[in-house]
Amino acid sequence: MKTLKRFSTKIIDDVFTDEISFFKPKFEVHYDTYVKRLWEANPELHKILKSAADLEAARDGLFSYLEMAERKIFAVDNDLHILEKATVREGIRAFKSIIGPVNEYRTGVSALKILWNLSQNKREDIKTEVSVGFLMEFINLFRSVIGQSNIYLENGEVKKHIPDFLKLEGHDAAQVRTGILDELGSTVKKYFKKYPSGLEDEVITWRKENKTKILHYFGGNEADWDDYLWHLKHVISDSKPLLDLIELTKNQKKAIEKANLNKIPFGITPYYLSLMDSKISIGYDHAVRAQVIPPKKYVDSMSEHREERDTFFDFMGEHDTSPQDLITRRYPFVSILKPFNTCSQICIYCQRNWEIERVLDPKAAASREQVNSALAWFDKHKSIGDILITGGDPVVMKDSQLERILDILAQKKHIYRIRLGTRTPVVLPMRWTDNLIKIAAKYHDPPRREIAVVTHFEHPYEITPESLEAVQKIRKAGISVYNQVVFTVENSRRFELAKLRWDLKSIGVDPYYTFNMKGKEETQQYMVPIARILQERKEEARLLPGLDRTDEPVFNVPKLGKNHLRSWQDHRLVMILPNGSRVYEFHPWEKNIAPIPPYNYIDVPIYDYLEEMAARGENIRDYRTIWFYY
Repeated sequence: MKTLKRFSTKIIDDVFTDEISFFKPKFEVHYDTYVKRLWEANPELHKILKSAADLEAARDGLFSYLEMAERKIFAVDNDLHILEKATVREGIRAFKSIIGPVNEYRTGVSALKILWNLSQNKREDIKTEVSVGFLMEFINLFRSVIGQSNIYLENGEVKKHIPDFLKLEGHDAAQVRTGILDELGSTVKKYFKKYPSGLEDEVITWRKENKTKILHYFGGNEADWDDYLWHLKHVISDSKPLLDLIELTKNQKKAIEKANLNKIPFGITPYYLSLMDSKISIGYDHAVRAQVIPPKKYVDSMSEHREERDTFFDFMGEHDTSPQDLITRRYPFVSILKPFNTCSQICIYCQRNWEIERVLDPKAAASREQVNSALAWFDKHKSIGDILITGGDPVVMKDSQLERILDILAQKKHIYRIRLGTRTPVVLPMRWTDNLIKIAAKYHDPPRREIAVVTHFEHPYEITPESLEAVQKIRKAGISVYNQVVFTVENSRRFELAKLRWDLKSIGVDPYYTFNMKGKEETQQYMVPIARILQERKEEARLLPGLDRTDEPVFNVPKLGKNHLRSWQDHRLVMILPNGSRVYEFHPWEKNIAPIPPYNYIDVPIYDYLEEMAARGENIRDYRTIWFYY
């Protein structure tokens, strides 16, 4: 196995910072440094591995050690803090799973074998190059099983103790506690300032200037801006208007041009373009741009597999969960109806990018015969009561087309909820005309039937006076608005998603789901480790009031449906791959109801994610607890 090299701004005794490489290195950190750190993290484990005559002896030694370590934390004289003991238990559980023979068999990988060969200095026997990310996983796992996670203190073990405010009583206790809470609140607010929304005065001023330029460019006026049909008529589908109106990088320009050349769907509404900063150096609009401007890897992958995209990019296996054209079903009471196969603009990491031919495709609307057949299908399956109309974006259809579908569904007595899955409140808020509101309200008839809007705000920067107005019009009709956010590298910085929740609630949108990104090859660079979602939920969202954190973090199991990420009983870590990726076994939502097989998922390496955060200027110490979320 060849020696790897990584870079760092400085070499200090801190495993959370000096393992992160930057673009302008001052020092080289050699692979052997990481191996040395690994053995220093837990000398006893090193001793067991090094003294083992073979792999099975190493396995037996580790299991015995872990069982003894688990017993120790239940001892009366164990001085670790009870919360640190919980971390130890979780680390032990993950470690046992990783070295279990059945998981080696199922994944075809043995992390234990790699560790044993490293301990024996038999690097020539390691067939696959082992990454720094792999070593970092085990450095932290080795530490966790002995109560040295450093979650609660910067160094050393966290001992049993009672906080000062619990030793006091009455106002004295409350005042000490208040000081702690004030400090926490101030810290959160400092982070929030990093992520302005489009409701802030300065941002509104910039965007008025953008709107003026865009209207002038397309020969429009103020009245046109309020007309959604004008925006649809001027959807941007090539690079020229972008180059004329905002700064683009050379790579962004090339990617758009290659997408056009290879007929890969690309489109941006003039309104959404107005949300982009005119200069790249401003940098607040990174998530806005990332939604619609395709990266090179995406375009290359879509181009390479264009002829087979119907199957290659169908991560969720919708071909196998569609009992009828336009219908998808994974649950007893819920079904998806897809009458319209395009959008007002194209999101790069759309789950259904394999279906959409082009932005505002004139052939996107299903025929009346297809729609009638799909609607009739519901008459034969009366356990289904909740219909999600999605696509594409059904709200981009003509009012008459949408109303006809709502009218037919409303006549079916077993249907008690109709959801409209639409991004128009975000990318085309002027679509919510008085007439559209009137149509939706006509079929909103509680308690007999509910109409709900499910939208997709991805970042605080997308929240604007226009989206506020659209949401409030919907809400005044008695219709609830929910948000499904996809957790990506573009909104995953510390408290970035917490700020989104905060701003969503301010305009009347309820956070609903936080989706782990689909494991699609073409959008790998957007993906975030599952551990980061769990960390965000436990450490950032947890500080918000309950009404602000109503969303649920979920993983969508292909062909089956949503798995709740907060539940240990619904997933488990089963292996660490040589490149540092974690392999998770996800159980189906039917667990405890029906014996459906689990699904193994290969995550993106935590180390690679942290490198990306470092490259974006993040302080990696802020993320140091990520390793202990399994």
